[in-house]
Amino acid sequence: MKAFTLRLLPFLLILGTGVPVAAGTPTPNPRQPSQPASREAPRWTIGMSQCNLGEPWRVQMNADIKKASEAHPEINVIFKDAQNDNLRQVAHVEEFARAGVDLIIISPKEAAPLTKPVSAAFKKGIPVIVLDRRVLGGDYTCFIGADNRRIGKAAGAWIAKFLGGKGKVVELKGLMTSTPGQDRNSGFREGIKGSGLEIVFEADMKWLEPNARKEMESALARFPVIDLVYAHNDPGAHGAYLAARAAGREKKIAFVGIDALPHEGQMYVKQGVLAASFEYPTGGKEAIDAALSILGGKQVPKEITLSSRVFTRENIGKGGEWLSN
Repeated sequence: MKAFTLRLLPFLLILGTGVPVAAGTPTPNPRQPSQPASREAPRWTIGMSQCNLGEPWRVQMNADIKKASEAHPEINVIFKDAQNDNLRQVAHVEEFARAGVDLIIISPKEAAPLTKPVSAAFKKGIPVIVLDRRVLGGDYTCFIGADNRRIGKAAGAWIAKFLGGKGKVVELKGLMTSTPGQDRNSGFREGIKGSGLEIVFEADMKWLEPNARKEMESALARFPVIDLVYAHNDPGAHGAYLAARAAGREKKIAFVGIDALPHEGQMYVKQGVLAASFEYPTGGKEAIDAALSILGGKQVPKEITLSSRVFTRENIGKGGEWLSN
């Protein structure tokens, strides 16, 4: 009886799968995705340190890096999430350096705390691509990112024109210890210079929608008239919109953000939630392209500046409008 049961076992294991399998055929391990037989073993290992995955834009960056890397079986990318913690991200970079990865990609939480570990890895001979947010100094191989100051300036000029040169504005800032937050602020102030726009309220919402909503609630309580909210990212603009809607004031206020992800900022523009969203490309594909060039012994520019578009209700169906240089 025992022998009979053992002979039936391969069939019992596959019962209900609808897949005919001959007795004695090894059962695939569902924990190990099958790979094409021709796929070559990775030649290089890349360590990718993301400052946090609490923002949809950063989730998209990782997805873009993953998609681009999957087309190149000669590389293997190891992803780490610092969870918005500088010390954790420092440890990630140091861990990559000790492990002797072939290249590091990092999108830093803040410039100053990450400068030293990035410099140490670079001086050890490991190429480093700094993505989106800068570190201090020049101890890295390549920086890739859009021009946040130019985007902020374009947003300011667009807002001044949209409001007819005057109005009361709320500015909800990204993390102001990060270079994008600083540049999106200074660029915006440059863009509205000479206009009659008045910044009646400003706050650092640290890129997070719940923080933006809370800060906007404070602004609404203090100011009976607000014409427009300029947020340093689309989640911030959306959080402000939700606060205004809860107060019954969303129809009297325009909302402008930055990022313009297809499923977020562009969608909000289509829905009429945002008046405009300025694109901030993730640079994920460009980072993999640069990494492959570096690993292949080619020179890459020290700086790679990505182009950007603005999406409005008028041009959303036409692919947006490219920002002029």
